[in-house]
Amino acid sequence: MDIEELRTFVEVADAGGVSAAALRLGVSKSIVSRRLFRLEAELGVQLLARSTRGAALTEAGTTFRDHAARVCAEIDAARETILPAGELRGRLRVAVPFSLGPTHFAPILAEMARRHPRLHIQTCYSDRFVDLIAEGYDCAIRVGYLPDSNLIARRIGPIHGKLVASPDYVKAHGSPETPEELVAHQALMQGTEAWQLIDGDKVITVRPQGRFKADNGTALVAAATAGLGIAYLPDWLTHEHVASGALVPVMTRHPPPPAGAYVIRPPGPHPARKVRVLTELLIEYCDRSAHPAGAESA
Repeated sequence: MDIEELRTFVEVADAGGVSAAALRLGVSKSIVSRRLFRLEAELGVQLLARSTRGAALTEAGTTFRDHAARVCAEIDAARETILPAGELRGRLRVAVPFSLGPTHFAPILAEMARRHPRLHIQTCYSDRFVDLIAEGYDCAIRVGYLPDSNLIARRIGPIHGKLVASPDYVKAHGSPETPEELVAHQALMQGTEAWQLIDGDKVITVRPQGRFKADNGTALVAAATAGLGIAYLPDWLTHEHVASGALVPVMTRHPPPPAGAYVIRPPGPHPARKVRVLTELLIEYCDRSAHPAGAESA
């Protein structure tokens, strides 16, 4: 029984269709269909009921899926065990935030591909929170404050940010000094998120309101420089605008606490070695960024 046929079946079962599984695997739909046909022919049972809306597991397919997934996991673990030290192979699917991924994390992923020429890396750049399990990702890089979930998170570095607004907005509406004043202002947000602020020796939570929302940090920068409201953004997105005077910090007496950058993976006792290697590379990069060579100690 061919391992790629088993892996393809698991991907189709989890993705709910041939097209989605082909995208995950990085192969054509015709290849996926041929692998499924050969597997069902060898087993002598129908594993998937196909329709124009996708593919659903039959009763036999439901039973076989868990066994097939365990076999694939065992084969992957065995391959990692016998590979030469440091060598990686197979596929790594990573979800990365669009706002900073192409500039900050793409070079690390490229370096990982250079070091491991037998590893196939597929990266999705998007600011939406992808469902790692349902969409077949090995891991994701996420920034900010993590919501509670059953996913496993490893912190790779700090993320510093501040509240900013344009000088025109401050001139027209004033600059809030307290959390109570902040909630009366127009906030530029990604959704319905809460903002955390430092108040003396404690961290408080406020729920700002606003009419402009976007799921991309760069879009929120544009809205802030246009004078639409106050945005809470990471420093890497705003430092040039603050330096030029296009944006000014607000609520400086109540700054947000440092957030974090994390590698998120599906639940399980041990990460795949390819995820572990990527995590170590990212930690190394974040540490170099925070302590550049030649910088003077404080």
